[in-house]
Amino acid sequence: MLVGYARTSTVDQEAGLEAQLRTLQAAGCERIFSERVSSVAQRPQLEHALRFLRDGDVLVVAKPDRLARGTGDLLRIVEDLERRGVALRVLSMSGQEIDTRSPTGRLMLTMLGAVAEFERALMLERQREGIAAAKAEGKYKGRTPTARAKSAEVLRLKAEGVPVVKIARRLEIGVASAHRILRAEPGAIAVTTPS
Repeated sequence: MLVGYARTSTVDQEAGLEAQLRTLQAAGCERIFSERVSSVAQRPQLEHALRFLRDGDVLVVAKPDRLARGTGDLLRIVEDLERRGVALRVLSMSGQEIDTRSPTGRLMLTMLGAVAEFERALMLERQREGIAAAKAEGKYKGRTPTARAKSAEVLRLKAEGVPVVKIARRLEIGVASAHRILRAEPGAIAVTTPS
């Protein structure tokens, strides 16, 4: 059975997900699992797809980066699939399909996975350089700290006798952040135990 898996990182990439779904359907996938989630987060539909696969099945993806976080993750998934008698097909690799049922396919997948990981590292490096340049020019402020924006509310609730854990829960901030705000306030009462 051909089983497809499609993923995009955000809702904003809806067109990318639709394109993957069309590609998987055109490839003849009988069952397709899809999700909108970052590759670094839990991927429940991928987990469902991997559990669904049986000996003789083929997992089909449009690109290797839709399946794995990096080369190591990709190789781990392929090894698990092969141990269970399941093959992997990657459809859109510069017009050439990769199928792990052949030694050449496994080699190509490993090489392309490494190249994709390298490209991602370069992109992140350029992003960091851009942020550093923007900071140097005073144009980058970064994300506004959520907890600090709620300092006055933290102090007010503590003055009302609300325990720190409840303050954090009510304001949807971390307990550690609430403690930091209370410690930073001049004349604040030292908070030694989470209450």
